[in-house]
Amino acid sequence: MSETHTSASKPHGDERRPNLFARIALFVRQVIAELRKVVTPTRNELVNFTIVVTVFVLVCMAFVAGLDYVFGRLVLTVFGA
Repeated sequence: MSETHTSASKPHGDERRPNLFARIALFVRQVIAELRKVVTPTRNELVNFTIVVTVFVLVCMAFVAGLDYVFGRLVLTVFGA
């Protein structure tokens, strides 16, 4: 098989990548810029999110428990008790 290289995979001529420390500094600046965009939820929003997640998890648990019960009964019926 022949490998093809795109222009994005290797720098050409004057298009050199910055050194390791410059790339790390750029990464840290970008992380800080993104963290400044984060909005902390209010107390009411946090309580609502917690309730929604708890109810969703309980519904999923009930569904899985119901499937477990049904398949357990099915196996006992098929293979005998």
